[in-house]
Order: sequence, then C-alpha cells, then structure tokens
Amino acid sequence: MKKALFFFVFIYLTATAYAQDAVKNKKEPEKPHPDTVSVGIYVTSIHNIDFKQKQYDIHFWIWFRYKNKALNFSENLEIPNAKSSAKLFNITDSTDKENGIYTLMKYQCTINDSWVVDNFPFDHQTLRIRFENSQYDETAMVFKVDKKGEQYDVASQKKGRMMHGWNIDSFVVAAYDKAYNTSFGTDNLDSPKQVYNAFRVRINISRPVFGLFCKTFLGMYIAFLIAFVCFFIHTDGIDSRFSLSVGSLFAVIGNKYIIDSSLPETTHFSLVDTLHGITLFVIFIVVTSTAISLRLIKRDQMRLARRFDYIVATITGLLYICANLYFIYHASKAFGGT
Repeated sequence: MKKALFFFVFIYLTATAYAQDAVKNKKEPEKPHPDTVSVGIYVTSIHNIDFKQKQYDIHFWIWFRYKNKALNFSENLEIPNAKSSAKLFNITDSTDKENGIYTLMKYQCTINDSWVVDNFPFDHQTLRIRFENSQYDETAMVFKVDKKGEQYDVASQKKGRMMHGWNIDSFVVAAYDKAYNTSFGTDNLDSPKQVYNAFRVRINISRPVFGLFCKTFLGMYIAFLIAFVCFFIHTDGIDSRFSLSVGSLFAVIGNKYIIDSSLPETTHFSLVDTLHGITLFVIFIVVTSTAISLRLIKRDQMRLARRFDYIVATITGLLYICANLYFIYHASKAFGGT
C-alpha cells in the first residue's frame, strides 16, 4: 500500500514539474510587425490665411514609399483637418522591387485651423496639417519621416512669394500616434479606443509688427489726440469741446469694429480690446472734465476752470501713455519669447 502511495506521489510531482517547465518554456505568440511607410512633404505655397473663417489654403507635394500593396495611399490618404482638398497630380511606381512602391501626389487644400489673437498684432501662429491612412491602425502601419532636403520652397519664401506678409520661424514634420476613444462600431475590441499612426506638419509663422501695429491703431490714437486737444480749447468754445469729444468716441468705436471684423471671435480680453477700452475711458474722462469746466464757467470761476483742465490733461495724458506702454510691452515680450 505504501509503495502504491509513493508511486502516485512520484507521478503527481513529476507531472507538476513537467507542467511548470512547459509553462515557462511556452513562447508567447509574436505580435505582427507593422508595415513602415516612408513619407515626405514639400510645400510650394501658403496663402489666404483667413482669421475670421479660421482657415488657410496650402499647395504641397507629398510622397510615400512602402512595400505592402494593400496600403494604396493614392486612394486611402486622409487629411482629417482639411475643409476641402483636391488632388492635382498622382503617380504610382511599383517597378522597383527592392525599395517597394513609390507614390507621389500634389494636393491643393483648404485647412481648418484655430488662431490665438490675444496679443494681436504681436502674435505668432501655427499652421497644422495631419495625414492618416484611413484603413490601417498603428498595429498594421507606422510612418517614418523622410527629412532629406527641404520641406518647403525656401527660395520663394525669402522673396516673399510663397507666403506673402509672413515669416516662417520653424517647419516641423513628425510621426505620432493619434488616439480615438471610440470603437467605430467594432464589437471585438477590449476597450472603445483605436490608435492610428499619423504624419503631422506644424509651421510656426510670424510677421513684421511695426507697420501692422500702425495700421491697426492709427485711427484710435488720432481719435485720442483730437479728444485730448479739447483740454486746450478756450473756455469760450465749450460747445466745440463736447462735439469733438463725442466725435472721437464714435471714431474709436468704429475703428474697433473694423479690426474685429477681420479677427475671430474670442471670449478673452485681447490687446485690441484693452487699448480701445482704455481710449474710450479716457474720452469719457474728457467729456466729464468738460462738463465740470462748464459748471465752473457758469459760476464765473474761469481761472479755476483753466487750472482744472491743465491738471486733468496732465494726469490723463501720463496715465494713458503709461497704460499703453505697459500693455504693449507685455504683448511684445510674449511675441519675442515664443
């Protein structure tokens, strides 16, 4: 009986050890390697940058080199942030067996984008464009960026032809994973999330500030000077002071509406809003001071009225200049630091 018991114990321990060795030696199934696609881009033109409509137009060449014929980028290339796109040229060469399939395309696109105008006209902007293959996620396909040569027409840009009125500060191309937190109606996924490898272009741009600043705020500053001159009009012309002040008020409001018509709507208080708000407040002070001066004149206190105008004009002028310099300095500092 003891021998039988020892025999069964021996068989059990042997089987257990064998099972543990089998588990240790069992190899996990190898994950399929995604196809690598070499991708490059060459931008020939960027124009019609529209702040109000939040879009811009771009012309570019884009090419792909890959070995899996099923990828078919000439049919399955997707530009998610494009408002509209048109393929102007397309060629596919599959004769090179060693390097795989080569696809070259030329596109004309209108791209939706967002703009940050808090410090306008001291603003930097970023143009973004993204490419994906709509059929395959990152487990089946990944991009490898071809950075040989230039990514945009540098010679034309230096002459101001490629992107008139703007400077390209940096041109960055990169591949990255774009996650979509949805199953797209697929039931065989463990979690409602799919990841696609994408090719992204980010173009950081800026423009000369001095001329644009003068064009933007010249009307506002002229209106302020007209209102400020009212302090120095003789007390006999009190009616003229009221008329000029009110006219300046409407001039500032009109100037702001003209600027706002070319900028996107924003909930932030921008530099444009700040400077126009300060100017409107100063004109209100001018109108209020004129009313006080009128009351002093009615009381035959001409000398006191003139002294009052001089003091208010000095304080108001200094505060207005200091406030403008302060906000313009901070906006320009942000412009230079980005």
